[in-house]
This record gives sequence, C-alpha cells and structure tokens, in this order.
Amino acid sequence: MKLGKKKYLLTPGPLTTSLKTKQAMLSDVGSWDIDFRNLTKELRFKILDILSQTCSNLKLFNKENFAVVPIQGSGTFSVEAMLGSLVPKNGKALVLSNGSYGKRCYEILRYCKRSVEIIDMGDFLPPDPLLIKKKLNSDLDITNVVLVHCETSSGILNPIKKISQIVKSYKKSLLIDSMSAFGAIPIDYAEIEFDALVSSANKCIEGVPGFGFVLVKQSVLEKSKYNSHSLSLDLYNQWKYMEETGQWRFTPPTHTILGFLSALNQHKLEGGVLGRLNRYETNKNILVEGMRDLGFETLLNDKWISPIIVSFLYPADENFDFEIFYNLMKKQNFIIYPGKLTVADTFRIGCIGQINNNIMKKVLKAVKVSLSEMKVKSATPKNSIIAEKLKLKSF
Repeated sequence: MKLGKKKYLLTPGPLTTSLKTKQAMLSDVGSWDIDFRNLTKELRFKILDILSQTCSNLKLFNKENFAVVPIQGSGTFSVEAMLGSLVPKNGKALVLSNGSYGKRCYEILRYCKRSVEIIDMGDFLPPDPLLIKKKLNSDLDITNVVLVHCETSSGILNPIKKISQIVKSYKKSLLIDSMSAFGAIPIDYAEIEFDALVSSANKCIEGVPGFGFVLVKQSVLEKSKYNSHSLSLDLYNQWKYMEETGQWRFTPPTHTILGFLSALNQHKLEGGVLGRLNRYETNKNILVEGMRDLGFETLLNDKWISPIIVSFLYPADENFDFEIFYNLMKKQNFIIYPGKLTVADTFRIGCIGQINNNIMKKVLKAVKVSLSEMKVKSATPKNSIIAEKLKLKSF
C-alpha cells in the first residue's frame, strides 16, 4: 500500500485522527514503568470525568461509586468482558436488538453459556416499549437488559432514556453498549441509570484502535468475582490488578494509550461532549441535506438519525453500482462504508472523526462527481416503503 494524499475515513471507527494524536504515538514507553502506570491512572480518571460532564444532578453520580476498566483489543473484546463478567452464571439476559451489534451481544452471551432472550426489531426499527414490558412481566428470571446505544449498522440512535426508565421500574440491571456514542452523545446518569457502559478508544474520543473500556458500578463489579468465562476478559480481575498495582494484567497497547490521552485532551478543548456533539450534528445536517438535494433518501426518519453515521438507500438507476461508487469516492480520498442490512440495499457515510463542515461539503461534491462519472441520472431509490414504515413508528 502506498501512502499518498490524506484519505478521510467516513466510517464509525477506525476514523480520521488528528495530527496531534498521531504525533503522541511516536514515543516508546515501558508498560511496567511508573510513568506509564500514571498515564493509565490519568486515562481512567478522565474517562470517568466525561460521564460527569453531562450529569444534571451530580449528587446522584458519585465518582467514587464507579470504576473504569480498560480492556485490550477491539471494542467487541470489551463488550464481551462486560457481558461475560456482569451477567450472572445463573442469571438471564434480555437483548434489545435492532441491528448487527445487538445480534452480536446475543451471540456473545450464547458463547458465554448465559441464558439469554432477544427482542429483535429487525434492521432499523427502535425497540418497542410494549414488547419490553411484556417480556419483563412474563419472564421473571431476567436479571439484565442489554441495549446498543447507537446501532451503526443502520445509524439509529436508540432512546436509552425511555428504556432505562422501563428497566429501572422492573428493578433489572441495564448494560449499555455505547461503543459509537460515548463522548459525543450526552448520557445523563441522573436520568439514565445503568450498571455498566462500554465504549472504545477509536470512536467519538477520536483515538486509534487497541483497547476499549467499561464504566461500571463498583458494587456490581465486586459481585462479579469468579463469574467471568474468560481469563483475559475477566473484568473483575483486570480492575483488581489495576487497583493494586497500577498496571495492566497483560501487555497493554502502549502507543494507542498515548494517542488516546492526547485525544482526550483535544476532546476537552473542543468543549467536551457537547462541543463534539455540535460538530458531529453540523456534519450530519450538511450531509443529509446535501444528499437529499442530490435525490438520495435516508433509511431512517429524521427522528432516529444519529450524528454518528447515516444510511442511504441505493439509487434505482440501473447505472448505479456500489463497488464502482465506492472506488470513485476513494479516488477522491473519501472512504465510505457499505451497508449492513438484510432488508434493503444501503451504504453508510460517517459524520465522526477529525471532519468538519468544510470537509463534509467536499464529500457532497465527491458524491456528485461520482454519480456523474457513473452516468447516474437520478439518486432516487427503488422505493420508499422502508422509510415510510419507520415514519409510522413512534416511541
């Protein structure tokens, strides 16, 4: 692979990172060294601080009651660490799924040999509160409810506040996969109570891949001793070892952590969660408006479109071919994302990473050029049935 002109990753992570973040990774550090142990401590503290930024009542959020446990590997490693450690061996999980990452949570729990049920809304519909209540009423064995905050297979932003209220009313434990939302979508703990939340370095904080992290109530974590199905993904043991030694149990991704600490500082300078949300929202609005002007239709109704990534339906024009479209966009230095749905042909364009409104306007120009080269006269999709169905759905 030849490294040439900068390419923008319009994906839900890995994503385009800043020069400062890249430069921060140029140093070598020892994983057992006291300086690196202090960096790990700083990292854990700053992640917890992000959660406190958007809490409307800090009396309800005591930092001392929470732990941040980083886990080596991709985000899925941390999701598995959370689920395998915190869903009791004799418990039962209910997964609320509306995309591939909800299905992945279900699959992980099956691998962990946990009892699990799923409410599957398909590829793009939000969870149905009536179905959730019905299931919790009928199955008293359920101990944990699992929800994906932003389901990037469609781009839907799930209504976690309403769901958390339902889960709390039934006195169940809520576990949130906030992989693609944490750091940009406000999570008010005073209104959204959860036992654990998981995210990753290479998402809205704008670091690079290498580790994820779980924010978890210490009281819940302490009860999980000996519960994990895995040595390397044992959340309790990772936490206990870090508390006692300041070190990671196994070799940490040192350069990724250096980049992430730089990204955390940049996140704060941008205005924290709300500052980042504002930039991503602006990106999303420019993208959606511009694509609709070109004739494209979003998969989702405006109510559900996240500022993380947007799904667009394929044009009906017979000259449209996604592979050609992808390569034409890549030629113009933009890497887009294929769709991940079973019900419709879609592709996705991300709004996160080191991308601003000027870059997003260039994306639209690149789309227009690509359509012209393909001789696509209209970007109007084959039909709007899917979108119309969603417009009828309200939470």
